Amino acid sequence: MNNLYLAYGLLALGVVLLLAELILVTAGIAAVLGIGCLIAAVAMLFSVSTLQGFIVMGILLVLVPVVTPAILAFWKRTAIGRKMVLEEPGDADLSFNSLRSLQELERYTGRYGKAVAPLRPSGVVEFDGRRIDSISEGMMIDEGQWVRCISVQGNRVIVRQADRPPELDDIDPRGLFDADPAAPL
Repeated sequence: MNNLYLAYGLLALGVVLLLAELILVTAGIAAVLGIGCLIAAVAMLFSVSTLQGFIVMGILLVLVPVVTPAILAFWKRTAIGRKMVLEEPGDADLSFNSLRSLQELERYTGRYGKAVAPLRPSGVVEFDGRRIDSISEGMMIDEGQWVRCISVQGNRVIVRQADRPPELDDIDPRGLFDADPAAPL
């Protein structure tokens, strides 16, 4: 009869040690000791009574997979759990600034720019006075060449070499320097 009390005592001690691991954070030591106590308790119950051994082992085999996720889900909401477990980023966690920057990149689709650095195949392109990291379609583009943004995929601006933009053909370069630089604005 002493072995029966000792077996149930080890069973209770195993459960307490497993719960203590969640609270005390003993780097797994309490969890290993708790699992060891549970195994020893089941082994002692088999030595006392095969029927009691099977009953307790069956209960443990059913309860452990059911109770463990529930306890861990609750534990993640506790003060210690929030410090120990990182939250998975979701769609709602995207910051306003990152969405805004992606929308800003989308506006360059179809626009012309000039390669500030050689694109081999990635480099820097200037669109409307703003320097943007870009990727060519696979071919190398030399510095100073005109490019056109053909698509934006995520945060990647895809460009293709192009001829001089058509809107620049209408500008007369002589008219740009006729104004008196000393004249007030």
